[in-house]
Order: sequence, then structure tokens, then C-alpha cells
Amino acid sequence: MTKTMETNVYQVNEKGFYGDFGGAFVPEMLYPNIEELRKTYLSIINESAFQEELNILLKDYVGRPTPLNFAKRLSEKYQTQVYLKREDLCHTGAHKINNTLGQILLAKRLGKKRIIAKTGAGQHGVATATVCALMGFECVIYMGEIDIERQNPNVQRMKMLGATIRPATCGSRTLKDATNEAMRDWIANPVDTHYIIGSVVGPHPYPDLVARFQAIISEEIGIQLKEKTGNPDPTHIIACVGGGSNAAGAFYHYLDKKNVKLIAAEAAGQGVNSGYSAATTFLGKKGVLHGSRTLLMQTQDGQVVEPHSISAGLDYPGIGPMHANLFESGRAQFVDITDDESLKAAILLSRIEGIIPALETAHAIACLEKIKFSPNDIVVINLSGRGDKDLNTYIKSGIIDQKNE
Repeated sequence: MTKTMETNVYQVNEKGFYGDFGGAFVPEMLYPNIEELRKTYLSIINESAFQEELNILLKDYVGRPTPLNFAKRLSEKYQTQVYLKREDLCHTGAHKINNTLGQILLAKRLGKKRIIAKTGAGQHGVATATVCALMGFECVIYMGEIDIERQNPNVQRMKMLGATIRPATCGSRTLKDATNEAMRDWIANPVDTHYIIGSVVGPHPYPDLVARFQAIISEEIGIQLKEKTGNPDPTHIIACVGGGSNAAGAFYHYLDKKNVKLIAAEAAGQGVNSGYSAATTFLGKKGVLHGSRTLLMQTQDGQVVEPHSISAGLDYPGIGPMHANLFESGRAQFVDITDDESLKAAILLSRIEGIIPALETAHAIACLEKIKFSPNDIVVINLSGRGDKDLNTYIKSGIIDQKNE
């Protein structure tokens, strides 16, 4: 295969697939919405006026570029060079705002008046409620009943921003079920409603759309790393993966650079084979979930297996089709991280770098224990969110009261 033919092999193709994964498998009533989006999204988001408005908001409202912070004590502990991409310093406390800002501007140009979204950890819900308040849109957020309880601070933030919270009370009452409820809403309100999907999941063009808005992360990493080291390419990029939007953003500009190793941290819950896990690449098979063909945890007869993770944002039975392709092709390494390992990583980062991470991000930090790095390696970890929302979970786990090891 020639070098020319090898470029962009990890990007979506014209039919909406990443290798064997992707596509748009939707009910007939949603087809017009998806087609409208598919036919217009690239032309709209590439308009100079759109880009100008988005870039101004990313700079003045979100606070971009976010810093690339050399983690001195973490580097000393693991005998390598660790940099943290500080998405936790974005307005609302996570990377999610990059995508919701882009999609609200898209919805405005499509003439929509109402926004729906689903959320697990609540960060996407907060980011969606934030941009709806900014732009004057009605906002309805679907969230699993269990996630509402364990992510209550974010629930209150969404309400303060004017959003309506609708609990998903069926199934596992977590992210998967919130997604189902949001899809039903969109089917019932196809004309005036735009569904802001927060991850690289769902029917085409959503995985590509979200990845493009999150690609600002890897774009900045390259610029900042060149300033700091003289080389825009790290040796490793680590990010947590549930659906996978923060990882898609961190990986995006490095997908075709084979010299950069891509590492994805999946939530193993109580252990990959415990029956309480969300490690999709270890446990999943090919199937269709929420509108795209991907890898998902399922029974022999195709019923979705309920996932488990201490992290609400990783508590999902599938991964985005981009990541499914990265896994199957071998381009990315997937690492299973248990609940306990993520808790230990969270307390470690808090006590040696003064940064309390989101539980999702803690899974990425935990990879430092599982991979051997050399002193000359440049390891960038996407610090996707801050840990305020998870304090209750940290308190209940007892990890806060443990002494430094």
C-alpha cells in the first residue's frame, strides 16, 4: 500500500464508516433529521463566519487554549516525562463544552429552537445547559436515575442554568437508558429539536461531528508541545474512553502518525471478568447500538449487557465506532482499569500534583502504573475533567482518609 493510500485510514469515509464500524441505523422517523445533518454539517461548520464565531467563543468564553502542564512530581515518580492537557480548566470543568458550543451554533443555523441531550457524569449535561442559556434555547436533559443520585452537584448546576432534567427510570437507569429516552424524544419532536450528542457515538454524522469539534485538543497539544520540547509529537497520548469524545479529540491529529502511541483507558469496574465491568473492547462483540455499528457488550442473543463503572461517564456498554476501529486495527492500545485502580490514581494526582481529577480522568492516570515508559518518552495525558462532581463518591469510597503511601 502506498503512503498516499495510507493517509486518513482512521477517519470516517464518505459512507459514514470507520472500517467496519459506524453508519446510520435509525428509525424511519429519524431519517430526515439525520439526512439534514449529514448533508449540511460539513458545509456549515467550514464556513468562515461559523469558524470565526466558534473560535471567539472558545477563546473568550471557554478559556482556550487550555494549558499543557508538565507534571514534575508525576514524572519523577514514573521516571518519564508526563504532560497534562488541562481540559479540566475549561469553562464548566471539562472538555464537553468544546462540542456543545459547536453544536449549538450548528443548531441555530439549522433553524432549531429546542435542544435535547443525554448525560452520564453530568458534564455534557452541564455544558449543554450552559450553551442553551447562552444562546436562549429550551434545554431538556435526560439522565439515568442512578446517575442523578451519584452526580447530584451537576444536576443542580443544570437546573440553575435553566435546563429541565428528565430521569431515565428503566433498565440500568444509567447512561445507556438516558440515551434511549433522548432518542425517543427526538422521534417525537423531529422538526424543531436538535439532539446534541456529547460523545463520538450514535448515527453518522455524529461521531465525526463531535470528533471535529473536540479535535481542538490535539491541535493545541501539537502547538504547545513544539513550544516546550521542539517536537509537536509526543511518544504516547493517554485518554479515558467510554463513548470516547475526549480521546477522539486528543488522538485526532495524531491518528495517522504511527510514531505516536495511542492509549485508551477503559473502565473495568470490579474486574473485566467480574460481571460488573464496562470494558467493551475486552468483552464486546460487533453489533448495533444507538444508531451505529460498533463493539458492544451483549448476550449470545444480542441483548445489551448492563455495564458497571464507579465512573458515571464511562458506564456505557459500547464505544464509539472510531475507537472500535482503532482497537480492531491495532492502532490504539486499550487498557482495562478497575474502580479501585482509578480511585488510587485520583488520590495520587491530588496529593502529588494538587489536581483533583474527575473519576473518568483518573482511569487515564492509572495507566501510568500499567505501562513501562522510558525516561525520554513524552507522555501526554488528557485531563478531561475536574473532580468536584465526584467528591461524594470519593468520600464514600474512604480513599480521602487514607494516608499517603
